[in-house]
Amino acid sequence: MNVRRTAAVLAATAVLGGAFAPAASAASPSPSAPPPPAALYGTADPTYDGVWRQSLALLAQHTVGVRPAAKAVDWLAGQQCANGAFAAYRADPKADCDAKTQVDTNSTAAAVQALAALGGHDAETGKAVAWLKSVQNEDGGWGFTAGGASDANSTSTVVGALAAVGAKPQETKSAKGHSPYDALVKLSLPCDGKDGGAFAYQPDKKGALAANADATAAGALAALGKGFVTGPGKTAGTATCTDADTATAVAHNGAAYLAGALKKTPYLKSAMPGATAQPDYGNTADAVVALAAAGLSSAAESPLAWLEKNAADWAEKSGPAAYAQLVFAAHATGTDPRAFGTVNLVDKLGATGPAPQSAEKTAADGKQTQADDNKSQNDSGTTVWWFVGVFLVAGIGIGFLLSGRNRKRQP
Repeated sequence: MNVRRTAAVLAATAVLGGAFAPAASAASPSPSAPPPPAALYGTADPTYDGVWRQSLALLAQHTVGVRPAAKAVDWLAGQQCANGAFAAYRADPKADCDAKTQVDTNSTAAAVQALAALGGHDAETGKAVAWLKSVQNEDGGWGFTAGGASDANSTSTVVGALAAVGAKPQETKSAKGHSPYDALVKLSLPCDGKDGGAFAYQPDKKGALAANADATAAGALAALGKGFVTGPGKTAGTATCTDADTATAVAHNGAAYLAGALKKTPYLKSAMPGATAQPDYGNTADAVVALAAAGLSSAAESPLAWLEKNAADWAEKSGPAAYAQLVFAAHATGTDPRAFGTVNLVDKLGATGPAPQSAEKTAADGKQTQADDNKSQNDSGTTVWWFVGVFLVAGIGIGFLLSGRNRKRQP
């Protein structure tokens, strides 16, 4: 569930006709983009990831016991189309969706996971899951868009949505009788070959599979029937690849591949074509979640420690979804997200969007207290200049609070 996954595929779909490509940083504002809605987390252009980042932000807050702002939850629910699907972002949610509205499985499934966790949105999640089932491919998996070839990442996100609403992935079958687990097994590389146990994102044009670390973290998590939020596996797994064709087996094979990759360096790497490989913070966080879910907690310790030491700058530049990924990694390993290295991930995430409801109540109580104080001062004959000072300070504060937000288009 890499920060760049949904946005990357959307941008690549628009430019390359559906190819998958890694994304650039999400945090820079675009000079031509209008400011995003006040209820939306993050300041970058939401065109390609508005629903995705909002879903992860709300789910992460819920996971750590923070009640998100009502307007933030309402914004997410309001992005849904009448047929149940979600687009990455709809600037005017009051306008009906039509054939030109680019809905996708990733945005829809991420929204389901968030809204199901928050509760009170059974109608919305029910419609969304019905739409997802209606676009399931014959092989049992899902592509990024309806009818697109199945890929490990999209299938993983949908499996998480099914689990979130209590549906059993193994019983969610296509017209050909295949479940998402069948699709994931076919995307798992055999143990006796190169990169055995890893998952491919998709087969190439000749049907060959190539290991993809991002797809492996996603595929392993999905094959365990888990969504974005999960705790440590109940039984200790082994970092050994074993040939088998069951979902549980390929999940542990994927985790074994990740464990092996993270022995060389405590982080996974990514590189644009022709560029030097760089640390991939988001993929490393995803790998920590997958390792923990598979019972390989010891293998998750080193990459988790590396993230605690090095991921703060990346998260600050990348935005709310990045903070959410780190929260999920902390939660999966039993680590305190409020003391993640030297960073309080909960506070950092909260600062990227509207104040949560507990903070809203505190602010409202503060305003009421101030109003009572003002009245008392007035009744006792306090000079009017006291009021002038109060309102000048309040005006300065409001000016800061109303400073605009803008966002850059990302892949």
